[in-house]
Amino acid sequence: MDKYHVLKQYFGYNTFREGQEALIDSILAGKDVFGIMPTGSGKSLCFQIPALMMDGITLVISPLISLMKDQVTALNQAGVHAAYLNSSLTASQYYKALEYAKGGRYPIIYVAPERLETDGFLDFALHTKIAMVAVDEAHCVSQWGQDFRPSYLKIVDFIKKLPERPVVSAFTATATKEVREDIIDILMLREPTVVTTGYDRPNLYLEVQAPKDKYAALKKFVETHSGQCGIVYCLTRKLVEEVSDRLKADGVSVTRYHAGLSDTERRQNQDDFIYDRSRVMVATNAFGMGIDKSDVRFVIHYNMPRSIEAFYQEIGRCARDQEPGECILFYNGQDVITNQFFIDNNTDNQELDMQTRQIVAGRDRDRLRKMTYYCFTTECLRDYILRYFGEGGSNACGNCMNCTTEFETADVTDVARALIGCVSFSHQRYGMNVIMDTVHGANTVKIRQYGMDGSPYYGTLAKIPLSRLRQVMNYLMLHEFLTVTNDEYAIVKLTGRSGHILDDGEPVVMKMKREQEQPAKEKDGKKSKQTRTAGYSLSEADEALFERLRTLRSEIAREEKVPPYIVFSDKTLVHMCGVKPKTKEEMMTVTGVGEFKFQKYGERFLKEIGR
Repeated sequence: MDKYHVLKQYFGYNTFREGQEALIDSILAGKDVFGIMPTGSGKSLCFQIPALMMDGITLVISPLISLMKDQVTALNQAGVHAAYLNSSLTASQYYKALEYAKGGRYPIIYVAPERLETDGFLDFALHTKIAMVAVDEAHCVSQWGQDFRPSYLKIVDFIKKLPERPVVSAFTATATKEVREDIIDILMLREPTVVTTGYDRPNLYLEVQAPKDKYAALKKFVETHSGQCGIVYCLTRKLVEEVSDRLKADGVSVTRYHAGLSDTERRQNQDDFIYDRSRVMVATNAFGMGIDKSDVRFVIHYNMPRSIEAFYQEIGRCARDQEPGECILFYNGQDVITNQFFIDNNTDNQELDMQTRQIVAGRDRDRLRKMTYYCFTTECLRDYILRYFGEGGSNACGNCMNCTTEFETADVTDVARALIGCVSFSHQRYGMNVIMDTVHGANTVKIRQYGMDGSPYYGTLAKIPLSRLRQVMNYLMLHEFLTVTNDEYAIVKLTGRSGHILDDGEPVVMKMKREQEQPAKEKDGKKSKQTRTAGYSLSEADEALFERLRTLRSEIAREEKVPPYIVFSDKTLVHMCGVKPKTKEEMMTVTGVGEFKFQKYGERFLKEIGR
């Protein structure tokens, strides 16, 4: 069976997506690979398909139990025997799974990195042919990555102990150039085939809001998206409780997730969301990794996350079926302070020496600043993210708030000169708030204590709102006319470009929003029925058929005790509405319908379509 037959029979697709085939071919040729591919682009198929064609077992190193469980369930539903080995199994379940593995039942086994060191697992690995070690979420191996996990450093030691080195493959959705080089170096990949398909998710609409009443804005959004699944991320457990309780009181089908809940409640709430018993999940960033629910239509950040990496990873849970999705970030200045507190009081990575921890904290502060700039930029939001990860965009995606908002051009040269001049006069000793308070003429203890009320720039911009001063300050940071240190106090410093404005008189012209408006697409509070396309525009009759197919899918999901999207994705159901198959041959042309799933469900869906 070749790769195309495997792709169709088990996964229901007729063609590969960008990057998949090159990675699969390299693995089958015995080469190491490194794939950097956005969430929802089909990374898992890049190691699952070769695993079904290679002689031996593929071990997939995965960081979270939920991720393993989700992928193993999907594989078993597709007709592939797979298992996971982690702490969620009882001792008898674990050894029974190892026994089956030794007997050759599983071509794919998911395992937590901590399990690699145990005597029982190592004995199994040393006496079994391991064809490939696939490292999922590979950015966890780099201490410069946003989710460094020291247990990932044990992977190389494990591979060295094997009697024969297997193919090593690594995959991630988020990695800057520095992190990519770190991954290749630490995992000791041998002349790997490196495929980067890009970070762009054109189906996601991006927006930043600064509402005076965050909850009112959230409630309005959820009400105008009733019936859709979505995730609301909050920075703290307290906020998760508050927001979820208020949504529940307002009649929203909602559940919650954070580390302060019991294991039992977390599992129950996660299942309620995955199985569509609750439509909205309110959670901290503890929720989401490995959640492959394909029909999440919106992700709202109630607070600003601490890095572009975290933000990108979290919005990656939206619209994994490639259909339209909305990603809204609610910004408030307090979010910066809260994130800074988390960085300064971080208890992770205690095994690192003090100097290295300080370096990591400095990089975390730099990430936080770049996340803050995202909230203030007037340029294309998508392009900002792409440039952060080292890619160039068009700076006009047409599917973000800044590309659909009217701006006015403002000459802010005098404001910029005063800010830079104040930094220079103070001998680059203070942070952003002190500089802005000085030019704004604040009469505070700190300003008097520092003697900044004696600065020639004191009060020169008193008539300009602080919000506008912050916009200009962020513009100067973003365009490297000013910078800040990476230490705890974030001191504002001059750069080589500062003199262009202060001494050479270079004008500073920037775009300013006319006013904070909702994009036209949401003003009427209605959602277009053309959001589910999959290449087809659904008529009212097709919409009715789509809902009937969803109902049938839910019935099957309850019978099988699996999430509905494991049966068929929304995208597959929409394609069925477009094709309206009457025979097996026609049904097999629908994306996402493979031989195994047709045998299990095909006739029931054909019957429903033929009603």
